[in-house]
Amino acid sequence: MNWMMKNNSLLAMIFVMTVLIELASAVQAQDASASKPGIRNPCLICHGKKDFKKVKEDGSVKKLYVNEEELAQSMHAEKRCIDCHSDVTLLPHAKKPNRVTCSQCHYKGNPVGAPQTDRYNQYSASVHGKEALAGNPKAPLCQDCHGSHSILKPDNKKSAIYKKNVARTCGHCHLEEYAAYRYSIHGKTLNKGVMESATCTDCHGEHNILAVKDPSSEVFASKIPETCSHCHQNKKIMDKFGVKVQQVITYEESFHGIANKFGNKAVATCASCHGAHDILPASDHNSTISKKNLAKTCGKCHPGANENFTKGTIHIAPKEKEAGIVYYISTAFKYLTISVMIGLIAHILLDLSHKARTRKKGFHKKTPAD
Repeated sequence: MNWMMKNNSLLAMIFVMTVLIELASAVQAQDASASKPGIRNPCLICHGKKDFKKVKEDGSVKKLYVNEEELAQSMHAEKRCIDCHSDVTLLPHAKKPNRVTCSQCHYKGNPVGAPQTDRYNQYSASVHGKEALAGNPKAPLCQDCHGSHSILKPDNKKSAIYKKNVARTCGHCHLEEYAAYRYSIHGKTLNKGVMESATCTDCHGEHNILAVKDPSSEVFASKIPETCSHCHQNKKIMDKFGVKVQQVITYEESFHGIANKFGNKAVATCASCHGAHDILPASDHNSTISKKNLAKTCGKCHPGANENFTKGTIHIAPKEKEAGIVYYISTAFKYLTISVMIGLIAHILLDLSHKARTRKKGFHKKTPAD
């Protein structure tokens, strides 16, 4: 009986050691498995199980399952697990692997075929990169936006960074902004398939996103008109939707626009009146620029503003007849100015001519000798 128990224990030990040896050598076998179809990725021995997970101390569950089909369709289908998880040298790995650092391949001059760009450097200088460097655990890394095992090209409709999906991807962290954007004119039109409509990255940037208060940010107060102009001054885009392209120019020529150019941070910009993530057309009663809400919107800067305050024409183009009396006054003032300048120049020329003739006469006139 004792002999049988000892024999069973010995067999169990041999079995366990065999399994460990197989797993330990599996990582080294990934070179062959990546190049030979039909050989299963050894990491999927564990990570290929749908119920593979880890329960954290706080009770939350972290799924550790990797979908082999998604991995095969991703841009990294030809890569081995250890190409990204380079700190894993044995299977099973004794400790939790570190988060993948994409910069080991994605840098300008890389020899592995990754895009030759400085995007990772841009990320490092961005508000996200700075927060990550400072140790903020909530700061997004590459895989939080692009995905991890299912990274797809931006033009793939299933990609997390496909234009129609960008806002939802950003919404994983920026929930309130995403909720407002979804019901905005930009969000609604993009959802209908109008790809010219703006999404988060069109205004904030992609890898180079900076804090709102950073003077270099695309959404810094003084740069907002320029950012909006990328679309709203593009005649080809605006004509498609029947929107005028004069708004940017008329703003720049207005008191608000001129004050903004001179660095006044308190003056109204596009977002001050139209909103930011919740922009709606004036015809929508919920819009900040609808007749019902316009006085309230103006009142944010002009206390006491009422309906009479908002009756004037906004975004006036003095050079267009649509501006009414402003056009005629502007035109009259232009010609008056031209006439005055011509008269002034003529007066100066006549005066100089008279002085020249007088000097010439004085030069030829002889004075009597003493």
